[in-house]
Amino acid sequence: MKIAIVHYHLKPGGVTNVIKHQLDALSGECEILLLSGELPDPPIYTNTIHIPGLGYNEAMATFPPPERIANDLSQSIISAFGDKCDVLHVHNPILAKNKHFLAVLKFMQKKGYNLFLQVHDFAEDGRPLAYYDNDSYISNCHYGAINSRDYRVLHRSGLKSEGLHLLPNMISPIQITHVKSLKRHRVLYPVRALRRKNIGEAILLSLFFRDKTLSITLPPNSAADINSYTGWKEFVNKNNLNIEFDSGLHMDFPTLVSSSDFFISTSITEGFGFSFLESWTADKMLWGRLLPDICSDFTKNGVHLNHLYERLNVPVPWMGEDALLNKLMSCISESAKKLHYPLNTKHTLNTFKKNIRSGSIDFGLLDETFQKQVIAKVLSSRKNKQWLKRANPNLLNTFQTDNKTELISNNKKSVLLNYNKNVYKNSLINIYHKVMNGNVTHQIDKNTLTSFFLNPDTFSLLKWSEYAE
Repeated sequence: MKIAIVHYHLKPGGVTNVIKHQLDALSGECEILLLSGELPDPPIYTNTIHIPGLGYNEAMATFPPPERIANDLSQSIISAFGDKCDVLHVHNPILAKNKHFLAVLKFMQKKGYNLFLQVHDFAEDGRPLAYYDNDSYISNCHYGAINSRDYRVLHRSGLKSEGLHLLPNMISPIQITHVKSLKRHRVLYPVRALRRKNIGEAILLSLFFRDKTLSITLPPNSAADINSYTGWKEFVNKNNLNIEFDSGLHMDFPTLVSSSDFFISTSITEGFGFSFLESWTADKMLWGRLLPDICSDFTKNGVHLNHLYERLNVPVPWMGEDALLNKLMSCISESAKKLHYPLNTKHTLNTFKKNIRSGSIDFGLLDETFQKQVIAKVLSSRKNKQWLKRANPNLLNTFQTDNKTELISNNKKSVLLNYNKNVYKNSLINIYHKVMNGNVTHQIDKNTLTSFFLNPDTFSLLKWSEYAE
């Protein structure tokens, strides 16, 4: 079987890691060609071809016409394989990171290529600047979702089950350094600190750690994420908090893992949710925020996560209800405009008011400005800190989980059983056969897709405010 894998770039990150897993799983099973608009140094795979027209918008001063990019892509595949590939496996095709990408894929479809489009992220889920304003998504081809929530969303938005496939990611066990002299003095947040990773909440939780340093491993890359990250660094320095930034740049990861007491995750949105699975493979507890729509897949496979919390209550008066509601309404209105989505203003405002329960709101719905106000309140008063404890008893009780050894053992077994390389390889090859042999007629309705994500019930300033200012 001849498989051509396509992505905008191969820089370090989530999608590139998934591609690495696919290369590993398919080794010896398929002939693989990797095509990308930007190559890494060092390369991640020997059989790789650079197609500049596939890169991000900002990487090119001028783009060739889409048909020429498609011709370059097709010629590269035919040169490598002697013919068209059996499957053209494309990653993240519905993000407008390349303004010509959809048109390129439509040309490839006309040339007779079997498309498998694997969706990791949605522009409709908090990334409106990556939305294709005027282009419809590719119709009549096969799509892949990395979790059951995305599968349901895509199915309800028009894709048929025979052309929509669930492909959970593979987990590579974390390798650790076994050094007895290492002291477990840190709580590890192994993450590139994007805004959606909710760094402010991790900092808030660190105020309740006992004699432990919160270590955040990697800085972000994008301008908006860097501005947020720099702001948190300045806030931590000003308040003399026990936080270690960029620890992954100064210490190798196995040592960081070995010197940690447990892992933490406070992310408000995930594609697949590696963070809920990886810690157990290193025999480490995970503590923090649960994302029910993502984690339901894991719990069905025997991973126990009910010690995590879904909401962190903070009092609205610490920020001011009018200021909060005004910002929420302004942000969702601007986001709806960018996505060309009709918003019911009255219903939206009423929903936001309902989300304020007994004078409290979930900390994860706040942007950095409001989050810093909350943390400053906790730092300024023992009374405020006690209020937070009373308002979130289950949250703070998870520090004293009784069955840690049993929980770690169970979850490690479940992860290794359900998310190993062999399971992944079989799923991927089975999907490829369906793509090769099954024609399908369907289309994504973009407005329906938007309605699932631009939802006042779950609308977060932290996720969306970058694009509404």
